[in-house]
Amino acid sequence: MKTSRFSILIPAITLMLTLFSCTNLEEKVYSDIPLDDFFHTEKDVLMNAGRAYTKLQKFPEEFSLWTLDEMASDVMVAPARDDGFVWDNGRWNEIQKHQLTPTNKILTLAWGFVFEGISACNEVIYETEQSTITFPEKERVVSEIKILRAYFYYLAIDNWGNIPFTVDYTDKELPVQKNRQYVFQYIESEILANIDKLQDQPTADYYGRVTKGVAYTLLAKLYLNAQEWIGENKFEAAVAACDQVIALNAYMIEDNYFDNFAVHNENSRENIFVIPMNSIFTKDRFYWYTLSLNDASRTTFNFKGGMWDEFVIQPDFYTKYAENDLRRNSFLVGQQKDKNGVDIYIKNESTGEMEPFIYTYTIDNYMARKKWEGARICKYAYQDGLEYYVTDMENDFVIFRYADVLYTKLEALWRLGRAGEMITDAGLQKIRTRAGLEPLQVGDLTNDGFLDELGREFALEVRRRQDMIRFGEWGKAWWNKPPSGPNAKLFPIPQTVLNSNHNLVQNPQ
Repeated sequence: MKTSRFSILIPAITLMLTLFSCTNLEEKVYSDIPLDDFFHTEKDVLMNAGRAYTKLQKFPEEFSLWTLDEMASDVMVAPARDDGFVWDNGRWNEIQKHQLTPTNKILTLAWGFVFEGISACNEVIYETEQSTITFPEKERVVSEIKILRAYFYYLAIDNWGNIPFTVDYTDKELPVQKNRQYVFQYIESEILANIDKLQDQPTADYYGRVTKGVAYTLLAKLYLNAQEWIGENKFEAAVAACDQVIALNAYMIEDNYFDNFAVHNENSRENIFVIPMNSIFTKDRFYWYTLSLNDASRTTFNFKGGMWDEFVIQPDFYTKYAENDLRRNSFLVGQQKDKNGVDIYIKNESTGEMEPFIYTYTIDNYMARKKWEGARICKYAYQDGLEYYVTDMENDFVIFRYADVLYTKLEALWRLGRAGEMITDAGLQKIRTRAGLEPLQVGDLTNDGFLDELGREFALEVRRRQDMIRFGEWGKAWWNKPPSGPNAKLFPIPQTVLNSNHNLVQNPQ
């Protein structure tokens, strides 16, 4: 399946690198190339459609939406090290403390990731619909990209609320700003109008592509957040959308939690939507080992090159896991061992003595973190011989999992006062039992207890910020973050974007 899943995506990546650069919502690519001269076969149309999917590949990078959301939550942090590194002019600190300025580099690049994706979808939809090439699956391809565009817009209203909006590739005017209510309704209508045209089952040919399972999961998550986003209770609709995914009978909870994040996780029956990664074709995209680990971890994983020792787990989040919770193995803590299981010792540069290499989950000083402090990221398995920009991670990055569907349904029922209807579901119980824990009981579903469980199950899966807002915890203080006001629920629009589009009004700060 590693080959077949790239049958569309790899040619598209190559084509994108040689012909295309999408930077804003108004860009025109084919101004000098008539579509009928470019598209000759069905394969040409499919390759072109793949360009929209490749826009997802930046998601797990160092400066990305993943970083912005996780760093603003109570999960991940990049404290200043005691040797003066990592501080980066305070850009991480701004995110951590909900004091984000519109000029923050990570903010600007996260916005670019989302709106470059929207722009690429607009372009591909237009080109595909205008092409005179016909084949049986053409309408399905258009529907796929429309729902992919809806996903990018979902990310946009989640993080920024009122946003520039356009779905017309031929419109050369600056996009006008639409409110969350408008874009929410657009996303909902776009999914409902296209979902029946999608592929039912997640076959090898549709790996990494939008299927009915992807669309219904997106719809369920949209409805789950409706109360927060637009002030409307749509929990019944969220349950119904989850039931549509369940009825496909295409997904199941894996026996091993970490099979979903293995190097070759394309065989996971739990993963619904992923971003295919490859050390050659998606180079410099997925390199969490470099972002998190210290150089001393190279002997554990046979890494090459230097580690950046930058991103660690906030201490209070790590302690949310029980000692027997197998999901706690998403992080490295304690005495580190080499490939043969032998304890690693490191020379103390001050005393010259050999000391055990131990990662502690605690961090004594946010402004002067010692090099061994902070639990390190290892949720996605690390393959041998990784080296930044030479051989990067080949685990496919997970966007939606079946566990997400089951917990979304449970939460929606819980908010309706009907959690008991689902609490004995075998798939739901397995999420906990495979982690070495007792199944959830209705009594466990307090506001704090439910939120903590979601955090443990979906750590680093770009869900925590959204959950904390929905559960009313976002404005509270935690670890090194002071209390923040309601305006912190939305990120500011980047200053460069405001400067280039007079139609936009900044979010309240």
